[in-house]
Amino acid sequence: MPLTGSNPIDTLWIAIASGLVLLMTPALALFYGGLVRSKSILNTMMMSLASFGVVGVPWIILGYSLAFGSGNAVLGNLDHAFLLGVGLEAKGAIPHLLFMAYQGTFAFITAGLISGALVERMRFSAYLVFIAIWSVAIYAPIAHWVWGGGWLGAWGVLDFAGGTVVHIAAGTAAGIGAVVVGQRRDYGRQAFLPHNVPMMLTGTALLWFGWLGFNGGSALAVNGAMVVALVNTIIAPMATLAVWLTLDLWRTRHATAVGAGTGIVVGLVAITPACGFVSPLGALTIGAIAAIPSYCAIARRASTRLDDSLDVVGAHGVGGVMGALLTGVFATKAWGAPTNGLLYGDPSLLLKQAVGVLATITYAGIGTFVVLHLVALIRPLRVPVKDEAGGLDVSQHGEEGYSDGEGAMLVLQDSAA
Repeated sequence: MPLTGSNPIDTLWIAIASGLVLLMTPALALFYGGLVRSKSILNTMMMSLASFGVVGVPWIILGYSLAFGSGNAVLGNLDHAFLLGVGLEAKGAIPHLLFMAYQGTFAFITAGLISGALVERMRFSAYLVFIAIWSVAIYAPIAHWVWGGGWLGAWGVLDFAGGTVVHIAAGTAAGIGAVVVGQRRDYGRQAFLPHNVPMMLTGTALLWFGWLGFNGGSALAVNGAMVVALVNTIIAPMATLAVWLTLDLWRTRHATAVGAGTGIVVGLVAITPACGFVSPLGALTIGAIAAIPSYCAIARRASTRLDDSLDVVGAHGVGGVMGALLTGVFATKAWGAPTNGLLYGDPSLLLKQAVGVLATITYAGIGTFVVLHLVALIRPLRVPVKDEAGGLDVSQHGEEGYSDGEGAMLVLQDSAA
């Protein structure tokens, strides 16, 4: 079947980039899985992997059309519902069908990110219903605002690869979710230590690898913007890691592996909205600056009542906000931006970025609160206390990550009885 109007090289690159972004969801499962206690590792990983199905199917049926249908300034129409009119015809330089699939991988990882704030106490069935609704009602409209012809993109808000659409939206939802679902048992009274830091670091490495497709692929072609975005995605986390290690050594006299992995992810988050709009030195500076507020937010969170289990708010929410705002400072026409930022003479871009941040936080925050309470009418959000104490692997999935199977067998016997 011929690819009429598409560029073969661009098509090949976006096909590869789609695979790279698809890899990020199981990479996130490894990252999150290593950070929780062993008794809930499978449940934690499943909360990431499940988005392939419970977000993927709604994306095909409705989400893609609401995000990228022509519609109006707020929401796309239903022209592409059930992939109507989505085939091998060109959309830009690539086939429309491939564009839909590539954008779908962003929806998957966004929903998975939220789970990091809810692990170890949320009922799995309730979580599935939540992310299915959230991806259509919250993610798709925000994607339309910025990328699908909506009001933020038309006004000039810049988000090259998802700092606002993905990370601020997910970080906000994670914070609201942690408050609504509530704290884990013994939160603040005992330490919840990672059970497998090497697993977390493996997830970090795979996330960084996949992020090359996340950011570089967002150019949607093999061109200068792709090269700039890809290189900046390599550079920015280097600076974030250097600053993070310095802060760790200064504050605790230990440079932790968990801190190093977290710092790399924060750098990736921060450069995402700016990656195709700033110089390599701008990317280095963004990575360095973004480390400080995220580090402080994560260090401070442990002494608050917010049980954001895996610091999604500090890493993705704060990192995404800093990246969006710093795009308004360091963006430059010389490196592909459609307009200059504050540093290059146009302060209005910073104002637009701030409005985009506030609009996303407001809509994602209120929307998440409403969706969670609607789900709670159907299914309790939390597992029973005894299930939480024993770990969610057995109670929610009937299996264990590390065992001889006796725990799962007991649950199955209880169910049969």
